[in-house]
Amino acid sequence: MSEKNLNFDQLVDRRGTHSLKYDFAEARGRKADILPLWVADMDFRTSSFVQDALHRQVEHGVYGYTESDDEYYNAVNAWMERRHGWKIEKDWIVKTPGIVFALAMAVKAYTEPGDYVLIQNPVYYPFREVIEANDREVADNVLVQKENGSYEIDFEDFERQIVEKHVKLFLFCSPHNPVSRVWTKEEIERLGDICLKHHVIIVSDEIHADFVFEGKHQVLVDLKEAYKDITVTCTSPGKTFNLAGLQISNIVIPNEALRKAFHHQVTAAGYSQVGAPGIFALIAAYTEGEEWYQAMKQYVKSNIDFLHTWMAEHLPQIKVTKTEGTYLVWMDFRALGLSDRELKELIEDKAEVWLDGGAIFGEPGSGFERINVACQRATLVEALDRIEKAVKENVHG
Repeated sequence: MSEKNLNFDQLVDRRGTHSLKYDFAEARGRKADILPLWVADMDFRTSSFVQDALHRQVEHGVYGYTESDDEYYNAVNAWMERRHGWKIEKDWIVKTPGIVFALAMAVKAYTEPGDYVLIQNPVYYPFREVIEANDREVADNVLVQKENGSYEIDFEDFERQIVEKHVKLFLFCSPHNPVSRVWTKEEIERLGDICLKHHVIIVSDEIHADFVFEGKHQVLVDLKEAYKDITVTCTSPGKTFNLAGLQISNIVIPNEALRKAFHHQVTAAGYSQVGAPGIFALIAAYTEGEEWYQAMKQYVKSNIDFLHTWMAEHLPQIKVTKTEGTYLVWMDFRALGLSDRELKELIEDKAEVWLDGGAIFGEPGSGFERINVACQRATLVEALDRIEKAVKENVHG
């Protein structure tokens, strides 16, 4: 049996499927027919092997309690070892219904109300939300934008934030969303060594690890033996195989004390077994989805390259950050001279395109927009044409 879902140009109508991206525009204050390229899921059908596995489970007709067994853990381990050279022990894994849930559990497990938790803005906005919603404070090591538009870490400020604010926990995004950085081994080890020095626990969100286009994804916890005692690694097939709605994540915690503290919070939240669809989908994806994954990744890379070329030719005043990883592209609209409110009106009301406004990722994101290019090329072209028309008709100077 061969992979069937390899035509990524084929449009898939997602309306009427309770899709957050497509069906809730009006509920979120947008026009019903706005073109959505915001939230980070893909507009492609997943691997046909995943579909087949779910069909078999649905046809069985009994949807009782389920649990993961060796088949599940072997699938996770085999994928991580094959793709990243990372060997995981079964006992290290704690399953959660998504990574944002895991971030919240980590905040509760490793800090107390009033403690500072370190992040690196502009960053995936739930990082800040789970900190503040749990009555902790945000310590912000702002990423530094270089002249070429790429971002780097201010390591002196990173350590200063830890020392001055008595930071116990660092939420790390690798590869980074939204600025698309794939951190180097040297960068990660420098961060890791600072955290070791000051006894800071690292929660490394590596959900985009399978979308690396330049460089190599470095699994933080696997770089040095000592990192195993301070690191919680968040993984999921949700981004890689477009399974976000199945809410299946594997949180890898080698240190027993850290794992027990994390698991205690998961139990306290009332969560135990993962849903059956997530188990079946993960096993099929990780064991039979390689061909689909490679073809999808190549298609996404072609969309990224197309967007960079198109913007340089049609709207050169809008600078596109180098996209090293993820399928999310970070674009700098500041040359248009618009406020965040005016930029939102331009993109959503005039162009009728729904992107993620940069300001939601923290103050350093002001004037930027994040676009999701994991869509059919025709959708991307339509979005870019709309943006070009809106800019040329409404922005002068």
